[in-house]
Amino acid sequence: MKRKPTLKQRIIRGFIYFILVCITITTILPLYFVVIASFNPGNSLFSTQMFPEKLTTKHYHDLFVEKDYALWYWNTLKISFASMILTVVLVIITAYTFSQFRFKGRKTGLMFMLVMTMFPGFMSMIAIYILLLQVGLLDTHLGLILVYAGGNIAGSTWLVKGYFDGIPRSIPEAAKIDGAGNATVFTKIMLPMSYPIITFVAVSSFIGPWMDYIFARLVLRTPSKKTLAIGLFEMVTGRQNTEFTMFAAGAILVALPITILYLSLQKYLIQGISEGASKI
Repeated sequence: MKRKPTLKQRIIRGFIYFILVCITITTILPLYFVVIASFNPGNSLFSTQMFPEKLTTKHYHDLFVEKDYALWYWNTLKISFASMILTVVLVIITAYTFSQFRFKGRKTGLMFMLVMTMFPGFMSMIAIYILLLQVGLLDTHLGLILVYAGGNIAGSTWLVKGYFDGIPRSIPEAAKIDGAGNATVFTKIMLPMSYPIITFVAVSSFIGPWMDYIFARLVLRTPSKKTLAIGLFEMVTGRQNTEFTMFAAGAILVALPITILYLSLQKYLIQGISEGASKI
């Protein structure tokens, strides 16, 4: 027979529910306000009502007609996707090498990458600017892609290496006994078993450049090469730029791909985070 909770347990449970409800409200309320603001007539957020009498899609229409929003969207999508592919390829190869092979300088390389993860990216902005200027990649999308991909290698390599280390070594060794080479073991055995952590690295390396402003602003100068972060920020900065409701509409469209990506890959993301972290 199940015992009834005591008064103390009911109070604690009620307090926990109260905290969860407060957290939920504080999370959903700003999102709801941004969504309503994107459909609210006018340009001011102060005139936005929580339950407006009239809604309009004019701001979404003006984004693609009066602004270069479609161009910003394409530039950002191209940079994020290319950075994701390059990051995944470099991280998987590097992590597999450090996990499965023993060579001179291995521990030094791992420690160097670990130390690199301790420094924030903005500390290297001046060096990155000078380096891109010298190699002729300043104000190019390729330069930005290389910066994003290079910045993700150190931390992601440690995460993926921990996942590879957790795979029993008897599996690749058995394949080698059967005559499989290193390339076959890597592509036919290790990669299929590592889909969760690969998915996590891919999604995280896509979302990073998707709304990054600092490095994009540092590298890009030409208006036709602007990203979403730069374009949206310029819409609400300065005395003449007060298109806050149009900014809200643009922010909603920016969040949609990321939301869909998370929901569709949620299973692999959770599995990749838990397993990868536990195997480091």
